[in-house]
Amino acid sequence: MEKGKKEALSVLSMAANPNLCQMMPNLKLVLNANFPSDVVSDILYQLPVKTLVRFRCVSKRWCSQIDGPDFIKLQLNHSLATQTNLNVILKKWYLYMVEFESLQTAIELSAPLKVIWGITEVFGSCNGLVAVCNSENEMALWNPSTKKSQRLPFEPVEHPGGVELRRFAFYGFGRDPISEDYKVVRMVQFVAQDDEGDLVGDDEDGFFYAEVKVYSLKSNSWRKINDLPYYVRFLFQLNYLLFYRRGYGVYACGAVHWVASVGFGLYMIVAFDLGVDKFQNVPLPGKVDNGFEMDVGVLEGRLCVILNYRHVYVDIWVMKEYGVKESWTKLFKVSADSSLKRPLGHIVPLAYSKSGDKVLLAVEKRKLFWYNIRKRRAEKVRIEGAPKSFGADFYVESLVPVGRDGMDQRRRQQPQGEMKKSYRKRTDDFLSKGFKLTL
Repeated sequence: MEKGKKEALSVLSMAANPNLCQMMPNLKLVLNANFPSDVVSDILYQLPVKTLVRFRCVSKRWCSQIDGPDFIKLQLNHSLATQTNLNVILKKWYLYMVEFESLQTAIELSAPLKVIWGITEVFGSCNGLVAVCNSENEMALWNPSTKKSQRLPFEPVEHPGGVELRRFAFYGFGRDPISEDYKVVRMVQFVAQDDEGDLVGDDEDGFFYAEVKVYSLKSNSWRKINDLPYYVRFLFQLNYLLFYRRGYGVYACGAVHWVASVGFGLYMIVAFDLGVDKFQNVPLPGKVDNGFEMDVGVLEGRLCVILNYRHVYVDIWVMKEYGVKESWTKLFKVSADSSLKRPLGHIVPLAYSKSGDKVLLAVEKRKLFWYNIRKRRAEKVRIEGAPKSFGADFYVESLVPVGRDGMDQRRRQQPQGEMKKSYRKRTDDFLSKGFKLTL
């Protein structure tokens, strides 16, 4: 078996080089050699996604194996466990990608939503899928590695009417761990305006209305969430929306999280559980100093909070056991004298270095810095081809299907009888809607 693995690895290493593939017309015949399936699989899932996409053309057997749900999970889990195949999306007027391992050269991405004026926003990523939007009604899920995407069906926002209102949208994206579905949360809050056009505060006489709808990739449809908890109204913070996340939630542990300001320097973490489609309140760290501004983030898959003390220093806490207040642990502190050369504004930790002694920070949606935890020193990351300032988000390369690929895969897994029923239903719907007979 070890000999077979070595032979297969040798062949696959040659095939991974596109120049060599062009120089050797008979390489495809070599790749079709009858290596044991488990040997091939053990080697394939460790390769980059762009190589796997190319290897789909080798043979029907390889294509079926690479497209299979078990292999897709194997490749994704290996990348997450080894922290390989990680990329950073740089967000400005256009979207760019840079490999996390090198952080050297930015490559412009072709986003699935095209705009003439304005920009395409990234509001979340999970397991290689990236959620993008231009407005409340123009959104898509996109796999940059396979270049496949799925536009979300149009879903109108229901205006309450009767009052002059401004609306603000909150978004979230993540994976439902129960049904293994991917979901988008869209929450639109309406805020009243006075005669001069100023926003009216939410008090006993104020007006508040929110609409929450959830999109399911499996069903390709939206559904409305009713019975919203009272604390949803505290999510609206105009300054926070304009200068920080603009309402984009953070996905961790099966839920999407936002910061809610109760007032008087008090905060809440509002979470939407994608498994049960309900809001919940996540407990905060117990022993912390007063006088901070709070933000949420995710570090190595765990929920973290960023406590900013008047732009002088920032404490980073992580919740090691989700939902357990006592599991909050302080990771490190970033001070103003850490060579960032600026007041400590909006700081978000993105990832640890492989050695674990440094953490990559996104600072004020403008630059990336490596922060040495032990030495408490920061070093700016210089990326060739990147815009002068940018926001940042992480995604892992994966083969997770989306759009037509995902539908084709679900059809292959669907029993033949159910496929026929589904086809008959679609035909009946078409006939009933497409033809209106007058007798």
